[in-house]
Amino acid sequence: MTDPELTADRGRAADLWLSIRTERAALAADLADLTDEQWATPSLCTGLTVREVLAHLTAGASLNTVRWLVGVIRCRFDFDKQVAVRLAEQLGADPAETLARFRRVVPSTTKPPLPAIAMLGETLVHGEDIRSPLGVRRDYPIDVVTRVAEYYQGSDMVVVARKRIAGLSLAAVDGPFTTGAGPVVSGPTVALVMAMTGRATYCDDLAGEGVDILRGRCGTA
Repeated sequence: MTDPELTADRGRAADLWLSIRTERAALAADLADLTDEQWATPSLCTGLTVREVLAHLTAGASLNTVRWLVGVIRCRFDFDKQVAVRLAEQLGADPAETLARFRRVVPSTTKPPLPAIAMLGETLVHGEDIRSPLGVRRDYPIDVVTRVAEYYQGSDMVVVARKRIAGLSLAAVDGPFTTGAGPVVSGPTVALVMAMTGRATYCDDLAGEGVDILRGRCGTA
């Protein structure tokens, strides 16, 4: 007899990976015609260009638990060094190769020891880190961005988010996402996601008495 809960879990996992593939493919399409100058644009990730952030996404989709652990040990548990090493591995000789490598991992379900929802969050957030400075806009499916918001509001696993929004009440104006209690921060769901993961520029798209508090917490661990 099939376990209904197990079947439901598999269905949710399949939905997550479908969303991840969709977001990766959309990002690859958005970057198809960039100039060399655009590839060198500083991203919202401090110190990284849009090209380097894309290579970081490729690295994340290429690392299973064993390879991740081996890399961490080789880097003597310096996680920032591990990220830099893996990024360099996937950068390629030029932007065309960087994009080609990313396209190859679009359907990948390989991941470090993180839940699949974290991979969706990485794809969405880093996608915005790339798109925003390029002036590229994506209208995300509201169920996808809401799912990411719900993950980050309760987690400090990959980035500090739960701690950053502590004591604040967040409310989306374009979807069902709400969380917390305290001074209100409201706005588009994607702006809430980006602000709760430390991107201060997205606070410009938010409203409420809690915005200045959240802005002050962006860029801090």
